[in-house]
Amino acid sequence: MARLVALLRAVNVGGRGTLAMADLRDLFAALAFPGARSLLQSGNVVFDGDKRTPAAVEGLLEKATAERLGVATHYFVRTAKQWSDIIAANPFRREAKEIPGYLHMLCLKKAPTAADVKSLQAAVRGPEVVRAVGLQAYIVYPDGAGRSRLTPTLIESKLGTRGTARNWNTVLKIAALLAT
Repeated sequence: MARLVALLRAVNVGGRGTLAMADLRDLFAALAFPGARSLLQSGNVVFDGDKRTPAAVEGLLEKATAERLGVATHYFVRTAKQWSDIIAANPFRREAKEIPGYLHMLCLKKAPTAADVKSLQAAVRGPEVVRAVGLQAYIVYPDGAGRSRLTPTLIESKLGTRGTARNWNTVLKIAALLAT
């Protein structure tokens, strides 16, 4: 069995997409994904998968979550190896050590083109810096994400794909959970 992590987009944020983590873990068990453990209330689940691809698991989880729990959301599934690669590919090493709460990793549904990333960076009206590597984007918010005009809507429109972000502290906590 492969260890996987599933990140849910926009659950338990601002009173929308409310989803109890116990219900989510129960859903994973009902779908024959054993060992589901959640981290925080924002929709991070580490679980044991089968031979299906991460994209196939995403589709299954999205459909089941809508049908069984009444919440329409996007899932972003990565293998433990992919998660390790995400950490290794981080282009902001200094920020990861010095200001991990201000560094965000954004899992994407599809890899953006270089032109898409350039377009996003050109749209930034503050000190934020964006880099993309494969199915991930890394964003430094020197003044904090809450104060930034670099919103999820702007990011997704410029990159042409859906995404969900986690700060670097959470990325590392997920890595630790994957390793257990």
